[in-house]
Amino acid sequence: MNDLTPNPLRKGPPSLSDAIEPIAPGAKPHHMTDPWDIGETLTRLAESGDAVTIYPNDSSVALMARILSVDEELPHFVIELNDGACLPPGAAVFVALTQSAKLQFTLSSGWVSLADQPTLLPADFPEQCLVLERRESPRLEAPLGAYHLAAFVLEGRPYELQVYDFSVGGVGMRARKRDTIGLYVGRKLSRVRLELGPEKVMIADLEIRLSRGFRSFLLGEQVQIGCRFLNLSAAMQDELAQLLIHLGSGRKRG
Repeated sequence: MNDLTPNPLRKGPPSLSDAIEPIAPGAKPHHMTDPWDIGETLTRLAESGDAVTIYPNDSSVALMARILSVDEELPHFVIELNDGACLPPGAAVFVALTQSAKLQFTLSSGWVSLADQPTLLPADFPEQCLVLERRESPRLEAPLGAYHLAAFVLEGRPYELQVYDFSVGGVGMRARKRDTIGLYVGRKLSRVRLELGPEKVMIADLEIRLSRGFRSFLLGEQVQIGCRFLNLSAAMQDELAQLLIHLGSGRKRG
């Protein structure tokens, strides 16, 4: 997207109360290096207007900004500082929250603003981003060789997605793009049949919290769907916790 015209649906300028701390030492983020994935993530931040916190020159003093626009072909993006803010030359750490993770990257530049627009700073894509998943509870990936399923009916249409991880907080599912039509963030799914192990079936209500497309070398266009449980009883939470412990200990023994 190259248009610098503000999107009326974007959030307004962030305040210091929206500041996000950098990823803590000792955390175990993964590295995002694919320019397509980086561009997609920056584009989502631009479209939403979510806060970006900037820490210049290893400083603990935060500057607040947003992403104004992204051009994935260059690859290039434009940072929109709050009015009156100034980013000094040198390295700066950028931190933001996406739907499911904390994103962090470092850039170094002389930070020359666009003509007559002192708060707009052009920048090239970072070579890599640190991504720390934000999960309310530990998750366990489905064991290799096991095909766990989530099956439900939505507006008369049957769905069947593969479950690739789960926790007492929710489940992660994936399927071909054409098989996830109608599954958008915020949608509630009623009476989902979850097959989570040998002879382990439960019925639960879910809410979609994440939808992310990706390309698989073997399977083509895929979509990841992240859901949280709704109104899960204490007994069902305990049952899931025991299942996680059982599967996790089985892996360690293996």
